[in-house]
Amino acid sequence: MLSVHTSPLDPPGCGDAGGMNVYVVETARRLAQRGIEVEIFTRRTSSDQQRLVELEPGVLVHNITAGPYEGLAKDDLPAQLCAFTAGVLRTEAFQDPGWYDVIHSHYWLSAQVGWLVRDRWGVPLVHSAHTLAKVKNLSLAEGDAPEPRARVIGEEQVVAEADRLIASTEDEARQLVDLYDADPGAVCTVAPGVDLQTFTPGSRSAARTRLGLDMDRPTLLFVGRIQPLKAPDLLLRAAYRLKQDVPNLQVVIVGGPSGSGMALPGWLTDLAHQLDLGDTVRFAPPAHRDVVAEYYRAADVTVVPSHTESFGLVALESQACGTPVVAAAVGGLPTAVADGTSGLLVDGHDPQQWSSVLGRLLADRHQLDHLSRNARAHAKRFSWERTTDGLLEAYLEADHALHAQRLQVVGQ
Repeated sequence: MLSVHTSPLDPPGCGDAGGMNVYVVETARRLAQRGIEVEIFTRRTSSDQQRLVELEPGVLVHNITAGPYEGLAKDDLPAQLCAFTAGVLRTEAFQDPGWYDVIHSHYWLSAQVGWLVRDRWGVPLVHSAHTLAKVKNLSLAEGDAPEPRARVIGEEQVVAEADRLIASTEDEARQLVDLYDADPGAVCTVAPGVDLQTFTPGSRSAARTRLGLDMDRPTLLFVGRIQPLKAPDLLLRAAYRLKQDVPNLQVVIVGGPSGSGMALPGWLTDLAHQLDLGDTVRFAPPAHRDVVAEYYRAADVTVVPSHTESFGLVALESQACGTPVVAAAVGGLPTAVADGTSGLLVDGHDPQQWSSVLGRLLADRHQLDHLSRNARAHAKRFSWERTTDGLLEAYLEADHALHAQRLQVVGQ
C-alpha cells in the first residue's frame, strides 16, 4: 500500500490525517488477519520516526525519506515523488524477485508512484482516490481555493493507467466515468466500513460524565478536520440561530486545523467568539478512537455538514454508537446515512435551514429515539470485513486483467 502524503500512524482529525488513514489501517489489519502480508509506504516526517515500524503482526510501515521532515505542505509533495519512488524501489531491490503481488495506492500522489513501480515490477495497480479534484472544485466552500490543475492532470493519468479503480459509492463510480472517462469495467464499488467493536452504543450520561460535559444540555457534535471543506462554521452559524429556541444548547467540536484551515488556525474559534458562542461551544483536540467513541455516545446528534464527502466515515462511526446523524446530502453521505431511518439529510448549506432541521429534531424526542434505534442496524451493513472481501476480489480481478493484457500483447 502507498500512502505518500499522510501516515497511517498519525491520529485522524488533524493536519492531513482523516478517513483515509482509518481506511488504510483497518483494511491492512484485516488483510493481515487473513494471512496476507501488507507493507505500507509513507513519507517520513520526523527524524524520530523509525524507518520500519510494525503496526501489528503482518503489517509493516516503511517511513521513506523524501524531502524535509517538517514544514512541507501537501502542495509541495509532487516535487518529492521522484525521491519517494526511489525509496520504494530501493526497498524492493533488497527482496527476492516477485516480492510484491499487488500495489494499492491511496490518493493521487501515491498513484503517481504506484504507476511507476507497477511497470517496473509487473504487478497490478489498484487505486483508491478517496477524493477527486474535479468533484471538489464543483463544490467549493466560500473562500476555499480550487484544486490545482496539476492534480487534475495527475488524476486523469492514474485513471487511465490503473488496472482497477476503487470507488466508495455508486455515485463516485459514476464520477470516475463521467468526469475522468474511466473504463466502467475497471471501476469496482467497495464501500468503506466501520469498527463495530470499538464504536458501540453505551450510556449517554456515563459518557458525558467521563468527558466532563453538562448532563442535561442538548448536545450537537462535530468530529473531523477543521477546514472550510468540512463546514464546521456552518454548524456554528446554525447554533447561533438555534440558541434562540434552545438557550442551553451545547456544541462539541473535536478535531484540529487542516487544509486551507491551516492558514488561519484560529478561524473557527474566532467565529465562535464573534457569534457570542463562548458558553455554547467546546473545542477538543483530535483524540484516540476510543475517546471519539465516547463523544459519539455523549451526543444527541452528530452533525456532518461537509461541502463534499467521498463517503463519510464519521457518520458511520456515530451511527454504530447509536447516535443519529444530520448530514449534508452530498457525495457518499446519502449512502452512509439512511435518510429518515438512521439520520436526516439536508440539501444545501443555508444556516437557517440547518438550524430549523436541528431544532425540530432536538425538540422531537420520539423521532430522536426512532433514529437512534435504527442507527446501529444501519451501520452494521458496513463492516471492514465486507470492505476487505471487496478489495480481495478487486485485487484478483486486477491481476487477471493484467495477465490477459500481456497474453494479448504476446499474441500480437
